[in-house]
Amino acid sequence: QVQLVESGGGLVQPGGSLRLSCAASGSILRFYVMGWYRQAPGKQRELVASISSGGEINYADSVKGRFTTSRDNAKNTVFLQMNSLKPEDTAVYYCKGRMPPYNYWGQGTQVTVSS
Repeated sequence: QVQLVESGGGLVQPGGSLRLSCAASGSILRFYVMGWYRQAPGKQRELVASISSGGEINYADSVKGRFTTSRDNAKNTVFLQMNSLKPEDTAVYYCKGRMPPYNYWGQGTQVTVSS
């Protein structure tokens, strides 16, 4: 059974930083691509960043230059470093692993940016 568990969310002031982790049950190299998504209240879930098994990385325009995704294959973990956080970054952040034809989702972690 594939499981993804996010951690690292919390409350942070505008301009602050958080680092999210997504730990997989087993090798993350099994996933064709792993992505970070977020969903704010009343809004659709959106892609924030993705990293493929080949190392290709993509970011949403809204987070470019502020967020960085990376992975530690030995620890079966993917990270999302979030800097210069803004109130509009407030959302539940989810990790997704794509293993065709299936998608696996974590339970999400809340990020709240507020003074």
